Parts: sequence; structure tokens; C-alpha cells
Amino acid sequence: MKAGIVGLPNVGKSTLFNCLSNAKAQSANFPFCTIEPNIGVVNVPDARIAILEGMVSPERVQPATVEIVDIAGLVKGASKGEGLGNQFLGNIRETDAIIHVLRCFDNDNIIHVDASINPIRDKETIDIELQLKDLETAEKRLERVKRNAKTGNKEAQAELDVLLKTQAVLLEGKSVRTIDFSEKETSIIASLQFITAKPVLYVCNVDESAAVSGNDYVTRVKEAVKEEGAEVIVLAVGTEADIAELDDFEERQIFLEDIGLDEAGAAKLIRAAYKLLNLQTYFTVGVKEVRAWTIPIGATAPEAAGVIHTDFEKGFIRAEVIKYEDYVHYGTEVKIKEAGKLGVEGKEYIVQDGDIMNFRFNV
Repeated sequence: MKAGIVGLPNVGKSTLFNCLSNAKAQSANFPFCTIEPNIGVVNVPDARIAILEGMVSPERVQPATVEIVDIAGLVKGASKGEGLGNQFLGNIRETDAIIHVLRCFDNDNIIHVDASINPIRDKETIDIELQLKDLETAEKRLERVKRNAKTGNKEAQAELDVLLKTQAVLLEGKSVRTIDFSEKETSIIASLQFITAKPVLYVCNVDESAAVSGNDYVTRVKEAVKEEGAEVIVLAVGTEADIAELDDFEERQIFLEDIGLDEAGAAKLIRAAYKLLNLQTYFTVGVKEVRAWTIPIGATAPEAAGVIHTDFEKGFIRAEVIKYEDYVHYGTEVKIKEAGKLGVEGKEYIVQDGDIMNFRFNV
């Protein structure tokens, strides 16, 4: 599961990517600096794993991770191949969620492809290009599905209904994610890989003075996207990049305090991206290793076991589950068992975020 960073050229995408991943993607003051998509595997900030480490003193610690992809900047006409349009659209189609960076700061030294700062216009530029590409995808698919539907094929008829509904919304200038699909329709849409069906998170890139409270640009963005139900994060990307360059934790904390932040905005963004991808964490805890495992929200115990090894899922017998809060409160498994807080769960158990799990299996 990976989230793609998108936006117009020169809005701060690669700088944000560098800040998140420390991959040091090329960053320069001209369009199309990022040609090939850069992929970074980013640790998900989680205070719980540090607490578990302090309690157990394991030989190694492995936090949860999420993949972030830095994608080349898009321009008007991308849906018709302008700029790096075809490449951009192909790269974004391969991601599972979108982090849309909007420039919300004034700086005459950093050029803008449209020569002025207007994040709402910038958002609409990208929305329109993605919607046009999705419309092209829908209409091509409709040509084939209509023929199959005429033969009485029920699957084709169901897909036809979904495509017609999608086409109508795209023609209104709206994204596929705004449509309220049924469960059956959702599975059909997932197979069609519409770009605007992907969940989106907006990042307002501001200057340092607006890092805490935002600015007028941010207010306008929040107003523009309020009906989308999308989260908006305010981030001084340039400042965050400076903080990320500091090796000493205390120095970073002093820097953050000086500008009025209690933690790096990048940490909030990574957690938001993790949530946007519909992911959650469970833990395995032992003296050899404390590890955070990533699973989709709603995963069953066998599915969670399969993340460790496919044999765990195939031969699943049961899961021993301790709630994170109980583990921290009681301190040891002996005390947890004495308190009756060790749960024994079967194949139907839905794993909860923060569960500490031990699996019994046989193959």
C-alpha cells in the first residue's frame, strides 16, 4: 500500500518527500525536477512502540512503515499527454491514496507555472486533468461493456450501471470518490482503477510564520474541500526539511518549540497517510524483537497472522490477544493472565489497532 505525492510543479512535493523519507530526491527551482517517481519507505511515528521497547528491552525494534511516492508535477493538458502527463497519470494510477500538495505561501524567488499563487485554481487544475482521464477510461470501458450487457450477461449489466453512474458524475466535473456506491458497486469500481476514486489528503504548504495557525490561503482551501470529507494538514515544508536535517533529537525539539509546534508536522502527515490507506497496527512483543505489523482495518486474526508468514494463516489455530493498555498497566504476561486480561480468539476475531498478539498455528 502506498500513497503518492501529487501537485503542480514547484509546490514543494520533492522537498516534502525528502523530509519524509530522507531519500534526498533531487529538488530544484524549475518544473519537472522529478522525472522518475521516487519511492521512500517511511517509518510511522507511534509512541506505543517506544513504550513497549522500554518495558521489554528487546534486541531489535521494527516500527510500522508506509510507502510514499514522489510523482512528477502535472500541468494543464496532462490528460492529453502535455508535459509529463502520461507518465504522471500512469504513476498515480499505481498508488492507493493521494497526498495533494498545494502551495499556500508567497515567495517571488520561487516561480509558479501560472505566475501567481492560487491554491484553489491549482487544485482544480489537477482535479480536472484527473477527471478527464477517468472519463476517458470510463468511456472506453463502456464501449466494451455495452456489447456484453446486451447478451444478458448479469455481471456486464451491473458494471454498465456503475459506469453510467460514474460517467455522469465525471461529466459534472466531480470526482469518483464523491459517489456513494453500494458494497457490490464498490468492488466493481475497485477493479476499474479510477484515479479520482482514490482517497485524498490535502497538504497546505505554508511559510514558517503560518506553520501553527495557517493563513488566508489555508482558510480558502478548507472551505473549498469541506464537502469532500478530506483531511487538510498545514505544513511548512521548507522548515520541516530544515528540521529533518538535524541529527540531534533535542535540537529538533528546540527548533519545533521555537516555531510553536509540539511535534514535527511530517509525523502528523505520515500518520494521516497511514490512516488514509485504511491501515492499522498490531504488535508482537518479545526479548528478541518488538515489532509493529501493518494490516488493513477490519482484518481477521488469520489475515493478521499471514502478514508474518503465510504458514501462520494457513495453519491458524488461535490468537492470544492482549490489549495495549492492559499490557502497559500490568507490565508482565503473568500479571495479565492473573487479571484475566489475556484473550484467546479464533478465526472470526477482528484485530483492533494496538492489539499485542501471539499466534498458535500448525502446518
